[in-house]
Formats: sequence, structure tokens, C-alpha cells
Amino acid sequence: MNATKNNDVTLRWMIFLVVAVLGLAYVKWFPYYQRAFLAASHHSIGVSILTGTASNPPRPSLAAALDYAWAYGNAIWKAMVLGLLLGSAVQILVPRAWVAKAFGATGFASVATAGMLSIPGMMCTCCAAPVVSGLRSCRASPGAAITFWLGNTMLNPATLVFMGFVLGWQWSALRLIFGVLMVFGVGYIVNCLTRSAPTEPVSFPFANGAGDDEAPGLIWRWLRILLQMSVRLLPEYIVIVLLLGAARAWLFPHMGPDVNNELMWISAFAFAGALFVIPTAGEIPIVQAMLLLGVGAGPAAALLVTLPPISMPSLAMLLNSFTYRTLALVAGSVFALGVAAGLVAVALGF
Repeated sequence: MNATKNNDVTLRWMIFLVVAVLGLAYVKWFPYYQRAFLAASHHSIGVSILTGTASNPPRPSLAAALDYAWAYGNAIWKAMVLGLLLGSAVQILVPRAWVAKAFGATGFASVATAGMLSIPGMMCTCCAAPVVSGLRSCRASPGAAITFWLGNTMLNPATLVFMGFVLGWQWSALRLIFGVLMVFGVGYIVNCLTRSAPTEPVSFPFANGAGDDEAPGLIWRWLRILLQMSVRLLPEYIVIVLLLGAARAWLFPHMGPDVNNELMWISAFAFAGALFVIPTAGEIPIVQAMLLLGVGAGPAAALLVTLPPISMPSLAMLLNSFTYRTLALVAGSVFALGVAAGLVAVALGF
């Protein structure tokens, strides 16, 4: 009996690792490897998804919403499919005892483990959200799950390399420093707050029956949870992306030398960056275009730190996985670190 159970666990691990490794290689690792040569030779990785070839975003309209949703969807749909596959797979294929051991504690060790394991993912904030939801359904600690979520974007090695070739290595260093502070600092703070209030009134909508070794139909249960996650997460995600696409001109009303290094502009761009949604590394051409238009280094640095880690759609996708207090803390921390990054960039003469 024990030998059969061990073989079953081994098979599940093998399936999970095959899906994860092949999926990430196809969606992330190989494309980013090729993109690095483009960044090195052309000092660019494309036009700004925010404005295209124009200097400012289009006026709010249905066309603006649909155009942005189409461009954004083309950039991230493969990663979103992979995120949903992995988010459902972690609940069925990965032993819950392993999740509890690696991510369940509320100390710094689980945060450190989650941060290190997030680095190969390289997901954007929305594509990482289903995986984070899956980890929480398996009772990963809030801080570890938050760290994994933020680490996918802020510790993405490919993005740091692209940034160095396109914007300059000082920008990569700034992003890395604030990324480490954000990923490990915010995760640890969340875990500390969890220790003082260990009972979190959150639901786990995909946990029913997941990981039950006695339940039949492994593939069927995997598909069932995949469908549940897709139905639960995608509609609100699509609606918010459309709304943000239409509202680009309100969030970023002006690009030019008038957007200087005053605290007002740094704070405004940090706030807009925390709300807006972009694909992986999309912040690089956005910031490059803004700097060419004469936008100050402070607002640009604020966007570099706040655009990738969170967005309105990804926060909405995780409303059932964390308390409102936890998500508010994460959003407030990202905003504060964005403002701090902007001030540091100004002080260092970027």
C-alpha cells in the first residue's frame, strides 16, 4: 500500500514538473532568451503598450478599450493559460504536506523559499495570480503566497537584463534593490501580521476535494478545478482590463517635460502604475518612451517599481484568497516603495 502511494505521489510530481518546465520553457524562457539579443542590439524591446507610437494615450472610448485589450491579450494569453494550468495543478498534483512544509509557516523561511521559487516563473502579475490562488487553496501562508506573487515580476531576471540594455544598468540596479525590499519585506510583514491574527476570514473557492488522495479521477479533478478557476477569475479580469484600456488617458493624462520630478508627479505616477495592467517587461518601453518625451526620472522610476507587481485586475483575482486588509497593505506598500524609488532616482541624478 505504501509503495503504491509513493508511486502515485512520484507520478504526480513528474506530471507537474513536466507541465511547469515545458510550459515555462515555451512561454517564457526561450522567447526571453531570444529577446535579450534584440534588447542588446537595438536597445529596445518594442513600442509602449500604453501609447503605441503616439506621445499620449488615446481618449477614453470603446475603441481604446478594445485596442488595448487586444494588444494586451496577444501579449499574455499563453502565459495566462499556463498560469491557470499551474494554479490548478498545484492543488491536484503537489502534495499538500509539501506545500505546508515549504510555504505554510509564518516566519521568514517560507518567505525566502517562495521568493527563490518565484524567480524562474517570470509571470506578469495577472498570470501569476492563479498560481497564487492555488497555493492559498493548499494553505500556503499569506506572506509566502504574496512573496511568490510579487517575486514573479520584481525578481524576473529577464526583465532586469532587458532593462539594463534598454534603459541602463543603473535602472536595473534601482529596480532590483526595490524589488528585493518589496518581495521579501512585504511578504515578511504580512506573515508577521498573520502570526498576531492567525485566523484569516478568507474563502478557498477551489479547495473542495483538491489534493484528496482517496478521490478518484486525477485528470478529471484537475480539469474540474481548471474550469472552476477559469470561470471564477477570467470574466472580472477581462472586464477590468477593458476599463483600464479605455481609461488610459485619465490615468496618464500628459507625457512631456511638464511631468517633472515634483513629489506630486511622482506620487501620481506611482498611484497610476499600481492600478494599471501590463504584460511582462511592458514597463520598459513605457518608461523608455516617457524619458524620450522629457518626463522626469522620478515619475519614470515610480512607474518602473509600481507597474509590474500589482494591478487592479490581479488584485480582483485574489480577493477570495486574502483578506482585504492584506491586499490593502500590499497595494499601499507598492505605492510607497514606488514613491521612494522616484525620490531616490532624483537624488542620484538619473
